[in-house]
Amino acid sequence: MARDLSRRFILAGLLGSAGSMALAEAPASSLRPQLRPKVRARRPKASAIEDLITKAKLGGQVSCSVVDVKSGLILEGHNAKAGQPPASVTKAVTALYGLAVLGAGYQFETRLIGLGPVENGVLKGDLVLVGGGDPTLDTDALARMAANLKEAGVYQVDGDLRIWDGGIPYKAMIDPTQPIEVGYNPAISGLNLNFNRVHFEWKRSGGKYAITMDARSGKYRPDVLSARMNLSDRKGPVYAYSDGGTYDSWSVARSALGGGGARWLPMRKPATYAAEVFSYFARSHGIKMKMGARLEQAPEGTVLVSEKSDQLLEVLRDMLKYSTNITAEMVGMVATAKRVGHPLDLRASALEMSAWAMADLGMEGADLWDHSGLNPQSQLSAQALARALAQVRKDTQLVPILKNIPMRDANGAKLASHPIKVVAKTGTLYFVSSLAGYMVAPDGREMSFAIFTANEEQRSKFDLSVGTRPPGASSWNTRAKRLQQKMIHRWGTIYGS
Repeated sequence: MARDLSRRFILAGLLGSAGSMALAEAPASSLRPQLRPKVRARRPKASAIEDLITKAKLGGQVSCSVVDVKSGLILEGHNAKAGQPPASVTKAVTALYGLAVLGAGYQFETRLIGLGPVENGVLKGDLVLVGGGDPTLDTDALARMAANLKEAGVYQVDGDLRIWDGGIPYKAMIDPTQPIEVGYNPAISGLNLNFNRVHFEWKRSGGKYAITMDARSGKYRPDVLSARMNLSDRKGPVYAYSDGGTYDSWSVARSALGGGGARWLPMRKPATYAAEVFSYFARSHGIKMKMGARLEQAPEGTVLVSEKSDQLLEVLRDMLKYSTNITAEMVGMVATAKRVGHPLDLRASALEMSAWAMADLGMEGADLWDHSGLNPQSQLSAQALARALAQVRKDTQLVPILKNIPMRDANGAKLASHPIKVVAKTGTLYFVSSLAGYMVAPDGREMSFAIFTANEEQRSKFDLSVGTRPPGASSWNTRAKRLQQKMIHRWGTIYGS
């Protein structure tokens, strides 16, 4: 319970800046069922979907497809085979990939390994903090690991504290085209902490600022030196970053701070961050160590402490709810490592997931550049995704962990009693909006659908790395979401009443 509260505390902070039981292991056979005939239902003469698209005034390209789940019939589509950036809808594919390769009961594991015997409470050698790619490892978990080390009978370490993060190839940020300071674009590593974000807080008193950088969680707030902040008198940019060697060096424009505030910043050195925080808690139990060199090879020694994540199904539930990018990348890359027998870097792993989606889900033309959808170069077609969702409906646990999408009135207000029910994954980038999942019509007919909208011309007009919202992006996104609602209402009315 403590771990769950801590993880949700961090997730809730980042947002501020009934399914079947989990399987114990991956399925023995492919998720892909027998392909159904590509038969298209007779198209109705009711208000054409093209009229809805025209009235939305989005420009760019709109693609959609809706499929009857029971029969596999393609009911309707528009530019349905065109490749489009799926944004965070990619995470639905990643969830299917993780469930297929790792299994719903899979747990990430972080370990403390001793490189020597323990004699009379003394570890005669180094202690290694070993990452297993857990994207949900938090400060509370490291506190437990330190306490459990003492409970395991270790009171002193003669060697150094060392780290092993090589199970996942390191990358300084998921997408280098994003603003440097956004918390949703952190580093990826085999050893992560707090979704690889650090909490920056400032308070002004008497004309001066008190600044903290800490690894806060639901229970603890240890200050850290692996990320440091300096004030600058420059006019802009608001944030700047440089590599301090052993730490992340940040600066912020003093004029942008106001009286006080806080935000989560991305960590570029997550393994060092995790080691520092663990060392803090170890010292609180009287176990003092100095930091040693990072290991180049996976350690072979005695496992003294093991900390496991929640089962994958629950990790995926949170991923889809909060749309956490690092969770998607870790799930995808760990699944790839198991699938091919060794780790691959981010792009190669995304290509492997694309190949899996084409082979096992029949998703023709899938070209994914990551597992989270943050990279706008990724391409999926609405028809391929909608058909894949229909095909796997009864073979996976995706539906129970998708988010409920409420139907809304013309003013955007939620309609709690609307007869159409939707569970889906959303996706948003500037001038990109996507939605894919399942809908149940008033007569009980279930349909899978995918809707992709993107205006690349509008995106190309702005430098999206500066961290400010481009003019018109918010209103464009609002119109895109209204179009999604109108499409779903149309399909429920025409095909399910």
